[in-house]
Amino acid sequence: MNILSNYPAEVLILLFLTVTFLQSGIDKLLDWSGNVSFLKEHFKNSPFKNSVPLLLAVILVLEIIAGLLMVLGVYQLYTSGAKEFALLGAELCAVVLIFLLIGQRLAKDYAGAMSLAVYFIVTLLGVYLLNS
Repeated sequence: MNILSNYPAEVLILLFLTVTFLQSGIDKLLDWSGNVSFLKEHFKNSPFKNSVPLLLAVILVLEIIAGLLMVLGVYQLYTSGAKEFALLGAELCAVVLIFLLIGQRLAKDYAGAMSLAVYFIVTLLGVYLLNS
């Protein structure tokens, strides 16, 4: 496991984020109507109430792309030590989390917004490590 001895924190953060974002994206794909129904109710009193399917599709695509970039990033770290794909994936995760935070705040789901902070901190740590 040379990859873990050379980049242990980076790889573990990437794996954590990959599981988080790919699972979330796949869940949205497999239960599209359930997610749309839940989110329409969640955002019924927000400015996003009429845009839920479009915004959900945007988040879904970004989550899948971020997850795939991080998988490629782990492979790139292992084969060449380069960090470009991993960094791009982690940065995209941070952007997605900011989008989700905006939605939670506008829906006045402050507990949901607060729970995103944990993911954001891990993501920022990953961006920091991959950028150095």
